[in-house]
Amino acid sequence: MRRTAYYVTAAVLTLAVIAVAWAGSHGSISLKAGDEVFACNCGDACPCKTMSKAAGKCTCGKEMVKAKVMDVKDGVAQLKADGWSEARAFPVKGKFACACGASCPCETVSQAAGKCTCGTEMKEVK
Repeated sequence: MRRTAYYVTAAVLTLAVIAVAWAGSHGSISLKAGDEVFACNCGDACPCKTMSKAAGKCTCGKEMVKAKVMDVKDGVAQLKADGWSEARAFPVKGKFACACGASCPCETVSQAAGKCTCGTEMKEVK
């Protein structure tokens, strides 16, 4: 009987830790005009549209560039970076998001599967 209670308690605690880790992981990045973010530098035709609060590579494997948030409206951030002739649109809600949970500072979101800037495999947002 004690052994069963031990296993049930361990399972409940494990599920609680997992739930806390995923709390706040809703697949979007919180941005406002004036913020700086790292974004895919491949151009408007690139389907990944990866954004992160940390430097690194986007899901398509290219180095991301630091960009300034010009505006956020209707779930789309307009970003401008050095070398870009005009602002580019990036969805703030990704189809994939960093799987580290709420404690992860990178807040990586992407429209394509791959690794986030902290190196963790991204999770599909449901």
